[in-house]
Amino acid sequence: MAPEWFVYMVRTAKGSLYTGISTDVHRRFAEHQAGAPRGARSLRGKGPLELVFHSPAGDRSRASRLEWHIKRWPRAQKEALARGELRLPDDV
Repeated sequence: MAPEWFVYMVRTAKGSLYTGISTDVHRRFAEHQAGAPRGARSLRGKGPLELVFHSPAGDRSRASRLEWHIKRWPRAQKEALARGELRLPDDV
């Protein structure tokens, strides 16, 4: 059986939001916090980091599509998702 994928968002110390996908969100977040060599380059040196959102996304293909959509959303929409005021789209 294929692993379940998740989409997640991390907030940097300056308030920027980073969106990613993983099969293990907490392991991946720990890698981001640790920095090099496994953390995302765009998050290095921008801590402390905060995991502000994560949700099951199904298979890798759907998780990638959700990530792509979220990355194109305006900041206000991303913030609403992080606050739990918005749901992920079902039709992605």
